[in-house]
Amino acid sequence: MTDTVKAEPVEVPHLEIPGVYRIETMTLKEGMPMVLDMTRAVYPHDEIFGDYCTVNEYIDAPPDEVFDYLSDTRSLCEWTYSMRGFERTDQPDLWVSDDRIGSNTRIYTRTESSRETRTVDYHCAWDQGEHLWMIYLMRVVDAQKLFNKPGSVVLWTNCHHPFYDENAYPETAPADRPVWVGDFWHLFAAGHLLELRNLKAICEHRHANGQPIKPEWMN
Repeated sequence: MTDTVKAEPVEVPHLEIPGVYRIETMTLKEGMPMVLDMTRAVYPHDEIFGDYCTVNEYIDAPPDEVFDYLSDTRSLCEWTYSMRGFERTDQPDLWVSDDRIGSNTRIYTRTESSRETRTVDYHCAWDQGEHLWMIYLMRVVDAQKLFNKPGSVVLWTNCHHPFYDENAYPETAPADRPVWVGDFWHLFAAGHLLELRNLKAICEHRHANGQPIKPEWMN
């Protein structure tokens, strides 16, 4: 049993800021119609995936092992749909590979990860490696805490950077490439979910068969 520390309660300051709704200024009865109005049976695609693209998945494999796999940039050549042929560059931790969804496109990637919080952020860009503006934010959470069962929950978000709408580095693009990465933004949610399910299938297959999730060739 947790004992309560006897101390003065924290006084919640009164806020008079437009657009802030709190129980002190709006009763539950007043707020319920607003919440119900925000809950719909059908949502426009752009309302959900216009500025942010978030997909999530449960994986029946240990979170630390899933994190170790994701934090190695080369794992992208297995679970993504189109990134292949990873090579090191002369810049620390910067890799270059082919993004075959863009025909003859080279994509640059640097991975930033934290073992303590199990976050893995892929900083990427088509055509040039100086400004890695395509950022894919991932977090691996222990499913025991969330669903009371072993495994991992992977959360993946990326944001609609303005360069998706207009290439800020057209001089670095192949002259004969017919597409730009932003042309596919409306498909990112479905495409990322497909890739996340690839990740799930790979991790669960290896874990179920007693194999390391991160293969030996990555060590």
